[in-house]
Amino acid sequence: MSFQVTISTPSGATAPFPAIIAYGGMSIPTPSGVAVITFNNDDMAAQDSTASRGQGKFYTIYGSGHSASAMTAWAWGVSRIIDALEVTTDRVTGCSRNGKGALVAGAFELESGSGGAGSWRISDDMLKSGIDTQTASEIVGENVWFSTAFQQYVNQIPVLPFDHHMLSGLIAPRPLLIIDNTGIDWLGPRSVWGAQKTANKIWQALGVADSMGVSQVGNHAHCAFPSSEQGDLDAFVNKFLKGQSTNTNIVKTDGANNLGFVDATWVDWTVPTLT
Repeated sequence: MSFQVTISTPSGATAPFPAIIAYGGMSIPTPSGVAVITFNNDDMAAQDSTASRGQGKFYTIYGSGHSASAMTAWAWGVSRIIDALEVTTDRVTGCSRNGKGALVAGAFELESGSGGAGSWRISDDMLKSGIDTQTASEIVGENVWFSTAFQQYVNQIPVLPFDHHMLSGLIAPRPLLIIDNTGIDWLGPRSVWGAQKTANKIWQALGVADSMGVSQVGNHAHCAFPSSEQGDLDAFVNKFLKGQSTNTNIVKTDGANNLGFVDATWVDWTVPTLT
């Protein structure tokens, strides 16, 4: 089995270049001096509907009945790209369903809306309070992003010994920038803010809090990149891809009253010091 990616190198720059692996295409403005590697993740694992489970090149190798979800199959593909590159100065990006996939790739690849940056527990709480938002019980019937093994838990989320702040934490101490939209309830902005504000505490414990950022801005379309977040993106790109000194202490939302997230309701632990 083989697959191809499209590589776009920056004009007027001198190789070698830092690179961003883009799921399905860039979801952010292309930074200057950075190469873009476009990964057709749908070719690796289809995500048309629940009927597309087990389709794609990953399953050609491992069998259509393999328990790996589409997102796990995509992460496997990213790992193969990095194997071919044999470099470590690269990052992964994506939006919406591909953003979920990029987060999983970051968690599982050592070089490197709900169900991604959001918390299942907080999403369930939002729905209970009357906010129409995506939850675990909905997402497993929508597509093949998660393993079928997850389905037995979607109506009993509190029994899970983890949530997605811990998924983000698997990336630590490497850099992570979460870009989110506060203007669409379905995306669970309170859930994302709560999960990722809490995830930042993992980086705090490791003494590198400024390696993990959260930037939430509303009043724009889904997967549109607002110009007001350009500075946040530039700060992370310049520090972690180009080696420059920038301020990446970015944990902010434009949502009123922290979007209703109260730390004390959800976080019953203090930040340890890990050395």
